[in-house]
Amino acid sequence: MLTGSAAISIRGLTKHYGKLTAVNHLDLEVQRGEVFGFLGLNGAGKTTTIRILLDLLRPTSGNAAVFGHDCQSDSLHARAEVGYLPGEMGVYSDLTGNELLAFLERVGGKPVSRNHRDNLTERFELSHRDLSRKLREYSTGMKRKLGLVQAFQADPQLLILDEPTEGLDPLMQEAFYNLLAEGRNRGRTVFMSSHVLPEVERVCDRIAILRKGEIVLLSGVEDARKLASRRVHVTFLQDVAVPASLPEGYKIIDVNPRHWTLSVTGQLGSLPSFLVAFPVADLTVEEARLEDVLVRFYRDGAE
Repeated sequence: MLTGSAAISIRGLTKHYGKLTAVNHLDLEVQRGEVFGFLGLNGAGKTTTIRILLDLLRPTSGNAAVFGHDCQSDSLHARAEVGYLPGEMGVYSDLTGNELLAFLERVGGKPVSRNHRDNLTERFELSHRDLSRKLREYSTGMKRKLGLVQAFQADPQLLILDEPTEGLDPLMQEAFYNLLAEGRNRGRTVFMSSHVLPEVERVCDRIAILRKGEIVLLSGVEDARKLASRRVHVTFLQDVAVPASLPEGYKIIDVNPRHWTLSVTGQLGSLPSFLVAFPVADLTVEEARLEDVLVRFYRDGAE
């Protein structure tokens, strides 16, 4: 392993399925200790990239490494550093929850602390009775909770999580967020794909947006938000007329004599001077959402 290497390093990664290009010359580095959001619509290439990291697929060209271990030529060492939660967790329906956790511990090759595993199952409210049941009896939510336990149980240096809170109720989602925060505090790295954008905004340091197998945005979460417009709602004490011109970056979305809804791109520094001549009763600013940024980069012709 290369000392000081990134948690994930991807160089020129390309995957073709016949004439279809799933991933196209992808370059990406995820630093140690980051919580990184890997975003994109279905078919963008997220799952293909994750499967190459785990050596479940071989790339057409390029390479990927985990903590300096090449994911193809040194895949056993690379995978030993990873706890993985797939988007669709295939399970052996004849096994019990306990048997699956024990089996995956043996496959992973790293001993699991029983106290740590018990703590995880308790936090995700999987009782001894639940863990003694056959997996065919598990609900979707129970399978997701068991999947999270198996991903975290060996306390891996890198967690690769595909839609981690899919099927979880709000209480279990909160348990997951707390567990993620604890891992971050201990220097663990998280690479996660999620369609729940408020979740990504809450937990991620940086994001990449993938479109047609290529990264169209690589940014910190806060910087990404700045790319989308904010909505400003202005209420007036009396009827007002709309001015003939607006400052640069301002656009009227909705208007009536005593209320305006504005779209504002960029800084809001000019807003007070713009409104000073009007009898303003109230002002509300809606922060830009990551969803707005994602939509922007999926429009036809997005840069």
